[in-house]
Amino acid sequence: MPRKRRSWYPGAIFHLTSRGIRKEMLFFDEEDYQKFLFLLEKARKKYPFVLHAFCLMTNHVHLQIETINDPPWKIMQYLNSLYAAYFNKKYEYAGHVFDKRYGSELVHSVDYEVELSRYIHRNPLKAGMVMSLEEYEWSSYRAYAGLESSPFVKTDRILGYFPEPQTSNYIHYVNSPTIDLEFTENPLPSIFFL
Repeated sequence: MPRKRRSWYPGAIFHLTSRGIRKEMLFFDEEDYQKFLFLLEKARKKYPFVLHAFCLMTNHVHLQIETINDPPWKIMQYLNSLYAAYFNKKYEYAGHVFDKRYGSELVHSVDYEVELSRYIHRNPLKAGMVMSLEEYEWSSYRAYAGLESSPFVKTDRILGYFPEPQTSNYIHYVNSPTIDLEFTENPLPSIFFL
C-alpha cells in the first residue's frame, strides 16, 4: 500500500521529528550530538531551509523548519541517512537507526508556530534532564535566550511575535507554566510580559 502523500509547499513551516529505533538512544556522547548538528547544517546547504528551533534529546530529535524549495522528506531522508551511516560505523551496528518514517506536522497558525518553539525548547526540562533550560546545550534555546550565537538557527521570526524586550519576553513565556493564548499579528497580550 502506498504511503499517504504529505502536504508541502515552499515557505511551509513544519515540526519534524525522528526517533531512535525501539526508542533506543541516538546520542551516546558529545561527539554524536555535534555530528548530528554538523550533518543538519550539511542538509541545510544541500536542501536549503530555515531552521527556527531544534532540540536533540537522547533518543529523538525535534526540528522546526521553514522550507524553501525542497519538501521535508528530501531533507529528512538525507539527514537521517547520513547520521545512520555515521552511527552504524562508529558503534559497529547494522540496520536501521531510526524508527519508522520521520514525523511531520504542518504548522497552520501563528499560535502553533510560537507554542511549538516553546514545546521543543521545554523537552529537556519536561524529561527531567535539567533543572533550567539554560543548562541544556543541545537545543536552540540558548540562542533564543541570547546566551550563545548559532549561525544556522534563525530566531528573528519567533522573537518577532513578542513585544520588546523580545528576548526577555520569550524567556518568560517558555519558562512559565502552560498558558493558553490566542496569537494574532502581535500574538501575546502585553499583560503577559515583563
